[in-house]
Amino acid sequence: MKDKIEKSVNIRNKKASFEYHFLETYTAGIMLRGTEIKSIRQQKVNMSDAYCFVAENAIKIKNFHISSYESGSWLNHDPLRERTLLLKKKEVHKIEKALDDQGTTLIPIRIFISDRGFAKMEIALARGKKLYDKREDMKEKDAKRDIKNQI
Repeated sequence: MKDKIEKSVNIRNKKASFEYHFLETYTAGIMLRGTEIKSIRQQKVNMSDAYCFVAENAIKIKNFHISSYESGSWLNHDPLRERTLLLKKKEVHKIEKALDDQGTTLIPIRIFISDRGFAKMEIALARGKKLYDKREDMKEKDAKRDIKNQI
């Protein structure tokens, strides 16, 4: 079981960069329960449908799925529970003001383990892309892939 748990975790939300323009990014800690960090270290996380919102002067994340820990007992966590993100008050107020603008949202980009062993999440203040923006991104990717394959 020990060989399945990794010390360095870097899980990205690839769908987010395709769907949104990132305006600003923040790094936040996550309030987790005991078995959740073990599942994160096994990279059993799905954040493609996750989003963040402001509630009670704190930022919370919803639809962030952390699978149940296999070796957990009755103390195992609920996979889809709301989790609180740890940010400074100034950052929370700044994000809250930015979310008042129409079309902006707060989404998770990446989850990783810090040097000290804590689970951190990178979140971004984002605005949705239009269809033509997505097409341009796909053209750029195809062009880069063609150039790379020719070399």
